[in-house]
Amino acid sequence: MSDRTGGRKDPQTALPAAAATAFRVSPVIIWLGIVSMMTDISSESVAAILPLYVTGFLGLSTIAFGIIDGINQGASAVVRIAAGWVSDRSGQPKLVAAAGYGLSAVARVGFLFAGGFWTLAGIVTGDRIGKGIRTAPRDALISAAAQPEYLARSFGVHRMLDSIGAAAGPLLAFVILVLIPNGFSTVFIVSLAFAVVGVTVLVLMVPGRVREATSEPGGTRRPRFRWSRLRWVTLKQRALPRLLVTAGLLGVLTIGDGFIYLLLQNRGSFDVQWFPLLYVGTNVVFLLFAIPLGKLADRWGRIPVFLGGHLALLACYILAALPFGGLGSTLGCLVLLGLFYAATDGVLAAIVTQLSPPATVATALGAAQTVVALSRMAAAAAFGVLWFVLGPVTAMTLVAGLLAAGIVAGMVLMGGPRRTLAA
Repeated sequence: MSDRTGGRKDPQTALPAAAATAFRVSPVIIWLGIVSMMTDISSESVAAILPLYVTGFLGLSTIAFGIIDGINQGASAVVRIAAGWVSDRSGQPKLVAAAGYGLSAVARVGFLFAGGFWTLAGIVTGDRIGKGIRTAPRDALISAAAQPEYLARSFGVHRMLDSIGAAAGPLLAFVILVLIPNGFSTVFIVSLAFAVVGVTVLVLMVPGRVREATSEPGGTRRPRFRWSRLRWVTLKQRALPRLLVTAGLLGVLTIGDGFIYLLLQNRGSFDVQWFPLLYVGTNVVFLLFAIPLGKLADRWGRIPVFLGGHLALLACYILAALPFGGLGSTLGCLVLLGLFYAATDGVLAAIVTQLSPPATVATALGAAQTVVALSRMAAAAAFGVLWFVLGPVTAMTLVAGLLAAGIVAGMVLMGGPRRTLAA
């Protein structure tokens, strides 16, 4: 039975019929997960030391770190929609993704020569533009290879492999800094090596075209791109604009992880060489819960899980702002932050895929990723100023209050998408 999601069966209403269909993971998703794993070892090893490198080694202010972290969050936004459009238009998502992964690998060379704010900002911008180019076509490859009734779980498998790299990268940075105090340049060299491995795996192991998975034997090819698919009235009927508004509203209240970790480090007063392990803790939780929460989203509803993830983020803010620290508070924040990412990252991609016309999935994914990236860039830059003016605890308390109101508003806004998914 066709519905308003482009002729696909709605996975959330098709579960009883789909129960007889066993969940299986496409090799394409596994290989893309390995590519993301290698790339995340590369990127997260640098991200784990960036707050200390900027504020400690280079001696810059939290405002400078806020700007750099904002670039890290949002510079990719300038190309995400265009990359998704090129992927849909050309029918070659692998080539577009490879260009993005390649650009990020080249940018890694620049970290070896960065010595000030402007050079570092330029290098981070180049790296994040590469991320913006690769993400939408990569997710389009995943959605094309996944079983529609297990879409969120398939994204969860990819995110699980991705988060293994995201946990291994900071752990690697920690080991390097323990063995080589102030060994930031060594971290940058290792980061470059893993980036090159990721690009190589993508080029050699991921096919250029993927059949769109369906419950029918053999599957069907993704429909050809047509300009009419991008008309506003079509997107409005699918409730995609409401989803984008909600994602942007919640994104602008999602500060960078680095600020949370800096607050925990200031409160806990632990040695700086332990700082990268905070990233490890968050990503281990992400790794453990990516598939279970994807499965939960497919069975009970993707929108409730997505909003529930932001409740975990709110609890993290509150716990970080409480007037006591210690190991328990730190671990609690890491668990809550990991749950937030596990409940929102792949689940948002699954919702966008379901609400999008099949021929323009990459474009829609790029639009959603652009909204999230821009809003988080604004959040990081603004929170850097709030930290400087109000102090970390007051700034965190203010953002927590705003996020609570944003979640309520998101519940109202997501009523339209929920009705469309259930249609």
